[in-house]
Amino acid sequence: MVDVFKALADPTRRTILDELTARDGQTLFEICGRLATNHGLGSSRQAISQHLDLLEAAGLVETRREGRYKFHYLNTGPLVPIIQRWLDPSESDGRPTGEAES
Repeated sequence: MVDVFKALADPTRRTILDELTARDGQTLFEICGRLATNHGLGSSRQAISQHLDLLEAAGLVETRREGRYKFHYLNTGPLVPIIQRWLDPSESDGRPTGEAES
């Protein structure tokens, strides 16, 4: 889970995930274009590639090669433990952690 939090800590990586949510299965070139057009981010392809590598290492992005193209896909699976830990009402009784029953 530490890798997931590290990946989500950077605003550029969160923006990349937003773009993959809007349109899954993009190449590096497409992601760079959408980041520049939709968010005014002028990062180099090398910088975006490094962000994608970190997101892939955390399991938040999966890739598939087709010929000379590499497509990037959002994988929300690593977020499930986070949701279950803090947001799933069935896992909690509604009290903040550490609060004693009266």
